[in-house]
Amino acid sequence: QVQLVESGGGLVQAGGSLRLSCATSGRSFSSYVMGWFRQAPGKEREFVAAITRSGISTYYAASVKGRFTISRDNAKNTVYLQMNSLKPEDTAVYYCAGEVAGSYYYMTSWHYWGQGTQVTVSS
Repeated sequence: QVQLVESGGGLVQAGGSLRLSCATSGRSFSSYVMGWFRQAPGKEREFVAAITRSGISTYYAASVKGRFTISRDNAKNTVYLQMNSLKPEDTAVYYCAGEVAGSYYYMTSWHYWGQGTQVTVSS
């Protein structure tokens, strides 16, 4: 059993910040590549960010680069997504994902998923 649980979503005004957390259990967290996806109403789930096992390398969608930061704390079995300068178009359900096999950009490449946490950014 591998479980991922997101938290930290909520309602913020444009320009504000949120920090999402994803707590994992069931396997060795340090062995996972981790990532974040998001899905807005009526749209497909899209890649947001990914981080390697060591945390040394990170990858971002162009739409969030410079505003969002993915990080991990292997001692706490937790991955984070710091979201700054939020825009209304960032409104979506954000999902934590783990253990990629293939391209980071494809949802089907990831083995494990959290339940999602809602982020709403008002104008």
